[in-house]
Amino acid sequence: MQRYFVKNSQIIDNKVKLMDQDAHHISRVMRMKIGECLICCTEDGKVAKCEIQEITNDFVVAAIIKWLDEDKELPVFVTIAQGLPKSDKLEFIVQKGTEMGASCFLPFFASRSIVKWDEKKGRKKVERLEKIAKEAAEQSHRTKIPIIKEPVGIHELIEESKSYTYKAVLYEEDAKLGEKSNLSSILSKLDSGDSLIAVIGPEGGLTEQEVSFLCQNGFIRCSLGKRILRTETAPLYFLAAVSYHTELLG
Repeated sequence: MQRYFVKNSQIIDNKVKLMDQDAHHISRVMRMKIGECLICCTEDGKVAKCEIQEITNDFVVAAIIKWLDEDKELPVFVTIAQGLPKSDKLEFIVQKGTEMGASCFLPFFASRSIVKWDEKKGRKKVERLEKIAKEAAEQSHRTKIPIIKEPVGIHELIEESKSYTYKAVLYEEDAKLGEKSNLSSILSKLDSGDSLIAVIGPEGGLTEQEVSFLCQNGFIRCSLGKRILRTETAPLYFLAAVSYHTELLG
């Protein structure tokens, strides 16, 4: 059943009004008809089964049949703090990271980030990432769309991290040295409702100075096993590990 994310303001008198791209997708792409059902997810994570009552060129109206009890989100709030990578790798990270349960993506300007962030075009880039996250959340049947934040510097990242329960910096040099217990230790302590932020470097990794600065501010150095992963692979490995510890082991 097709899934769409709606704002709370789109629900009036137990009916949902879907517009713009969602309405186009329902009527033109999926070619759905009156009487067919779809799923609508609200801003606060509520899920409703709805039946289409009206289809026009501009909008679709669906009546809420019943509210569903779904548990699709990771039990912990996970933020991927990603050093800005080249080309379209950030889009890949957001798409696949959304499928794997990330709650938030926080890009940051690392010392070895090569990509330049044009302030004039920056908002459009974030909007593009938000669209990718929305579509990936619909595809993976999530009940919430991850938050996409504007890129920040490392000092702003530190400030942002102060409210998190656990903080990890994924460092390839620790993998080379054989460190393998820190991440497992963090994951084994996670309880439902906790928050976890993971810092991942861009191509070329993080500098020793960046890692030291992060550790001085409460981050724990962690490796992701013996092999060195690409910048776009590391967050997916990390999210898979979080899912295993918090969902599958339980």
